[in-house]
Amino acid sequence: MSKEMYRTRNVGEFPAEFEFLGRGYEKIEDLRYGTNPHQPAAFYRPKGNVKLVLGAYEMLKTGKSGLSQTNIEDMHHAVGILKYMQRPACAVMKHCNPSGVAIQVGAMPLVEVYQRARDADAQAAFGSVVVFNRRVNAATATEIMQTIVEGVAAPGFDDDALAVFNNFDGFKRNKEIRIMKLPDFAALPKYVGDATDVLEAKVFDDGSIVLATPYLSRVRSTSDLANASADHKSVGHVEATRPATERELDDLLFAWYVNIHVRSNGCVIARNGQTLAVGTGEQDRVGAVEQAIVKAKAKYKGSESLDGAVLASDGFFPFRDAVNAAIAAGITAFVQPGGSVNDHDVILACNESNVSMLFTGERCFSHH
Repeated sequence: MSKEMYRTRNVGEFPAEFEFLGRGYEKIEDLRYGTNPHQPAAFYRPKGNVKLVLGAYEMLKTGKSGLSQTNIEDMHHAVGILKYMQRPACAVMKHCNPSGVAIQVGAMPLVEVYQRARDADAQAAFGSVVVFNRRVNAATATEIMQTIVEGVAAPGFDDDALAVFNNFDGFKRNKEIRIMKLPDFAALPKYVGDATDVLEAKVFDDGSIVLATPYLSRVRSTSDLANASADHKSVGHVEATRPATERELDDLLFAWYVNIHVRSNGCVIARNGQTLAVGTGEQDRVGAVEQAIVKAKAKYKGSESLDGAVLASDGFFPFRDAVNAAIAAGITAFVQPGGSVNDHDVILACNESNVSMLFTGERCFSHH
């Protein structure tokens, strides 16, 4: 079977419109393929007067054969991270997980924000989808074109930035880059109490469906992060004794928002508005932490390079082993949901090493 036949058989089998849960949907387009090249796929949007983001993207430059399902899912997860960011930020996505995310620190230009997001894991960023929460300028576009990128999405692009993306001189290996303009997504529901009539749906092989409300966070600012504390029948009341610094608090909030769209078990190590490593998809908490540490050490060539970094965990620490491993690597502050029967021991581990720990009071598991 030829590659062309392999990728396109059965395309066109999807209806132009359908109804689901009383809402009508219309096809936007047939996709390049679904999760894998032999899986046909199509993209739909709800009909009627609905404020859309992904369902209203505008293709400013198409690649050789359009978007795949994974390209759109990458945009979805990036928007799910960036909608929380108040400052200019960039998410570099690979297979529905962030390989790197960065947020503006001080007055750094957008091109530097992008460089930090890309270089958080430059190897994984090869062939990525890059998403911004700000308009892209020519300097940033020029930097994007230095490496292979599948697509770029943002709320806007300067004319000279589009000229860079369409000028292949010196960038021929990246000439198939796709450019998508997204409507402003800052107003998307993100906090507990925000109005939404959207449901998440998981369809199983026999047609059975699980419906769930989408993830909304109770954490609106660093003031919603509580100093870690626990009560235990043997040791009594225990609290984290070292308060987080202002810089650590900013990084902890940033890392928590990134972790919302990291496949669990997940953890995010960050410092100065940049992810240093993302541990994702592990079956155990300590495995996610150890994975992130190994990735960071491979990048920075030494555990001392993580000194002063923070770590966000999408679930509680059931034991102190993961915390001890992170502390040994240089982590100085943690944010996690809390709620383990061993919270007291985890807090004591932090106090013994004079590091900070805060609780969110919520999990952010993502099993996408």
